[in-house]
Amino acid sequence: MSLEIIRLDGPTFDAAIPDLAVILADAVAGGASVGFLLPFSPDDAATWWQSIERDVVRGDVLVIVARIERRVVGTAQLRLAPLPNARHRAEVAKVLVHRSARRRGIATALMREIERLALSQGRTLLVLDTIAGSEAEPLYTKLGWTRAAEIPQYAGLPDGKLRPTVIFYRHLRGTEQRTQR
Repeated sequence: MSLEIIRLDGPTFDAAIPDLAVILADAVAGGASVGFLLPFSPDDAATWWQSIERDVVRGDVLVIVARIERRVVGTAQLRLAPLPNARHRAEVAKVLVHRSARRRGIATALMREIERLALSQGRTLLVLDTIAGSEAEPLYTKLGWTRAAEIPQYAGLPDGKLRPTVIFYRHLRGTEQRTQR
């Protein structure tokens, strides 16, 4: 397996939208609570990805993809906090691996690259949320993230059923905290 992790910019992001749509639609079909309800098609997913294109082009949302033999099998986002007093932090979002490519270390590789990317942007505090009891929860713990809280009935699964969400954070080392740019 030859895994490649790349960051998408404006033109490469636009070209990747069909692949990203497949990943997102697969996640929703598999029951992931990533903001959408069933029915949810690849066209619906493509529309959502197009809706964040401006943020990607501006650099407010950094999107990476994992590819195996040039096939996109996973993605993750780093959403940079924009306010002057928050420029040391970012949110990790939409960490998705296609069901056909799971259990190969792809999510771990995506998370390690997100952390590296965060440091390169001067971000030393990361936050994320996931459904309590999901497959992702033990992954984040294994990767050194700290469980901060659990909020009951916070997010809906694709079938609409409400579930508790766990909030995680991670302090990164290697960069001094910055509050101004």
